[in-house]
Amino acid sequence: MEAQEYIANVTSSSSAKFEAALTWILSSNKDVGIWLKGEDQSELVTTVDKVVCLESARPRMGVGCRLSRALLTAVTNVLIFFWCLAFLWGLLILLKYRWRKLEEEEQAMYEMVKKIIDVVQDHYVDWEQDMERYPYVGILHVRDTLIPPQSRRRMKRVWDRAVEFLASNESRIQTESHRVAGEDMLVWRWTKPSSFSDSER
Repeated sequence: MEAQEYIANVTSSSSAKFEAALTWILSSNKDVGIWLKGEDQSELVTTVDKVVCLESARPRMGVGCRLSRALLTAVTNVLIFFWCLAFLWGLLILLKYRWRKLEEEEQAMYEMVKKIIDVVQDHYVDWEQDMERYPYVGILHVRDTLIPPQSRRRMKRVWDRAVEFLASNESRIQTESHRVAGEDMLVWRWTKPSSFSDSER
């Protein structure tokens, strides 16, 4: 009503022309720079009787207002850019940390494999010299020998990967199940490389 009265005072137009103009804006597909708003700003207005206010798409602003809006837009864009840059930088640091941890775990796994091979081989040599009762050694016994109690939870993943690596890639060590002290347990046995006599060659 305020807009209608203002336009009527400025242009001496009737209210009928004002409503006709609103009807044309609603039905027109052209962008005339005026938006018709209802009570609910999120809903699209379809009839004139639901229009409660007019909004200009291209308001007239002073130089100071335009400069302040432009400055606000520029500062906002710069902040968004730096936030994105900081996020990507943090993501890169996280990925580098993850890669380094994986490399350290891989190296620790290979070192554990080497230690296991040495223990199993030494045990077999001791057995050949009648220093050990059995030619095999329990897997858990090897773990307890190589890893102190306070480190077993932290080293569990490295140990499991080393055991899996040996089962898949080490032919000199066989995994067997034996009854030791009345309990079934998994053991490792050192397997000497096959040798052939001259006649067999």
